[in-house]
Amino acid sequence: MKQSGFFDVEERLARLSGLGDQLEAFSRTVDFEAFRPDLDKVLAYSDGSKGGRPPFDPVLMFKILVIQTLNNLSDERTEYLINDRLSFMRFLGLGLSDRVPDAKTVWLFRERLTQAGAIDGLFNRFDATLRNAGYLPMSGQILDATLVAAPKQRNTNAEKADLREGRIPEDWQDKPAKLSHKDRHARWTLKFTKAKRQDDGTMPSSDLAIPFFGYKSHVSIDRKYRFIRKWKTTHAAASDGARLREGLLDKTNTASSVWADTAYRSKANEDFMEKQGFVSKVHRKKPHLKPMPRHIQKSNAGKSVIRSRVDAEISQKGCTSG
Repeated sequence: MKQSGFFDVEERLARLSGLGDQLEAFSRTVDFEAFRPDLDKVLAYSDGSKGGRPPFDPVLMFKILVIQTLNNLSDERTEYLINDRLSFMRFLGLGLSDRVPDAKTVWLFRERLTQAGAIDGLFNRFDATLRNAGYLPMSGQILDATLVAAPKQRNTNAEKADLREGRIPEDWQDKPAKLSHKDRHARWTLKFTKAKRQDDGTMPSSDLAIPFFGYKSHVSIDRKYRFIRKWKTTHAAASDGARLREGLLDKTNTASSVWADTAYRSKANEDFMEKQGFVSKVHRKKPHLKPMPRHIQKSNAGKSVIRSRVDAEISQKGCTSG
């Protein structure tokens, strides 16, 4: 078998450029070095004089967060796809033999920015740069949510009770090293997966419920460019629907339509969207113990055509749906 060489990689990258590499367009549009002063100030990494393994370049790590956010990826999937995709490597300036940050490193970097209260400002600045380059949010928006796994914690029942109440466990307060490695905000939830047909042809009576620990990423995606314009992170057990009224909708979109699944359908949300000038394209729920009316089936099917284009795109990028 022929071993691939430098020119084979260059040829593959040239083909990706010809097919329209979105990340390559970002590299031309956004001066990521302009984010370095703010990143250095917030992160305040050591100069290395005390030894230890140096951290990854902060601009590289911020670009990884951009990849993750634009594609709605979990930390584990982000690590895998950086290793797997030439387009991701090119965007990050990594070669085939370069070290790639693992999922835990990505999580720690994002946590450090979040704890410093800097992540929203950085992404607002990034979005403003895209808008100035002509990537305006257009054609309405699609809401979605994704579960993002966090490292599981081995906490006592008393520690878990403190965390649920928003308190720092007493045993952690005088141990900064331990505290820095404890995730105090992630929560357990159940992730439901559609049941699969059995070997004998029968279908299980209920879907599978899998325990999941981590966070939930709530996003608003513009229909035109498939870019995530608004996003909010909560613990994994938070309701999807309630986030709609917490700044998730993008009022700058050139169209007023909002598509979302049934988790976002509620009277409170419908009233909120009407008052804010949005047009609801949210799926309607099946009546309890009754068949779905045919006109609602047709309406939901039309909405699914719009949502499925984004869902399929996200699925191809490796997103784990919440």
